[in-house]
Amino acid sequence: MRNGTLVPGSGRPVGAPDWPGPPPPVASAAELPPLPTLSRIKVLHVITRLHAGAGGNTLLSALGMDPDRYEVWIAGVPGGGLWDRARAAGVRTVEIPGFRHTLTPVDVLVLWRLTRLIRRERFTVVHTHSAKGGFLGRVAARLCRTPVVVHTFHGVSFHPYQSRARRLLYRRLERATRRFTHRFLAVAPRVAEQAVEERLAPPGRVQVVPSAIDLPHIPERFDPLARRVLGPPRSTALVGTVGRLDTQKAPLDFVRMAAALRVERPDTAFVMIGDGPLEADVRRLAEELGVELILTGHRADAAWLVAGLDVFVITSLYEGLGRALTEALATARPVVATAVNGVPDLVEHGATGLLVDPADPDRAALAVRWLLDHPRQAAEMGRQGRRRVRGDFTQQAMCAALDACYRDLLGLPPTGQVPDRARRPTGAAPGRPTCA
Repeated sequence: MRNGTLVPGSGRPVGAPDWPGPPPPVASAAELPPLPTLSRIKVLHVITRLHAGAGGNTLLSALGMDPDRYEVWIAGVPGGGLWDRARAAGVRTVEIPGFRHTLTPVDVLVLWRLTRLIRRERFTVVHTHSAKGGFLGRVAARLCRTPVVVHTFHGVSFHPYQSRARRLLYRRLERATRRFTHRFLAVAPRVAEQAVEERLAPPGRVQVVPSAIDLPHIPERFDPLARRVLGPPRSTALVGTVGRLDTQKAPLDFVRMAAALRVERPDTAFVMIGDGPLEADVRRLAEELGVELILTGHRADAAWLVAGLDVFVITSLYEGLGRALTEALATARPVVATAVNGVPDLVEHGATGLLVDPADPDRAALAVRWLLDHPRQAAEMGRQGRRRVRGDFTQQAMCAALDACYRDLLGLPPTGQVPDRARRPTGAAPGRPTCA
């Protein structure tokens, strides 16, 4: 112990020695008698919906942990393509009947099912995500006296675009579970700051862990084949976005931005990759404003298609960090993004892209036009964005941080040894769905 102090966020004294490392083996594993089965740390991720940004983050978190050290499960709302991918990779999955994105009376039954699952499987760590999953998961973990409870803020669940009653309810629910949580994580510094300011987490208890993306499956530069799939010729500037067509993503502002830009740059084409409840409204507004808009619908290969764009735009009204934005930067695309929540932590204005105010399509059009008129500077912003993302948003780095977090809370020595990609122990069966 150094001056009687402890490592911040840890029960270990400052300067305390780590557990000594193992000596080298004196014979190969093939020459030795078989190793007995060693216990693993059981981790349950509870998430509202296993899709899009938070879902992709959670899946990469589960797949990237060392399977010799961890047994990882995911529980959440039924439905969505990521469940099949999780099971195929060996993650145990639990799609909980009755679990919904919105608050309903059935949540009492969902809480009972979660509690029964946690009590039956005796998880060492319950790691929760999203507002609803975070509330129910942490209450269930508390009821079961789970040793370690971690919560990740992918964004704050309440925002100015909700009714006052809903904002108040979500704020109170998140504050109520604060004392049930041993460690808080956040996907960006501004998200962490907001969590502390809103008293969702105590000061000094939030650790920022960059949200990884699936970098090996994302192009590093412009891809002519992706451009051919999208349609417009290379000689035409192509501006696009990726995201669900809903209120959060403000797709109508993208259409208005396109209409404003076409006044100065009539040679520009526009594409929206995604689907959602506002699709009909988007089509109607595009027709009214005379914008020729390519709507691809949902595409599983959206991260690849982005490599065919000249400029990537997000017009979101609120956004924890923006997974599609991170993927666009990984492909060295010049970006224009609304300066909301954690986005300014990722997009440095004039260095890795341009920032604009939300709900201001004219300013967004001005920013896009600047990038199109200054191709050399735009390309350099794209390259700098790529270096930043590919250096700091890797699955290995994220899972090393999670491993260190779990180990610290369990009093285990740090290792820093997390594999580059998921691997399953010999003889382990692929994950399968389980009823809660």
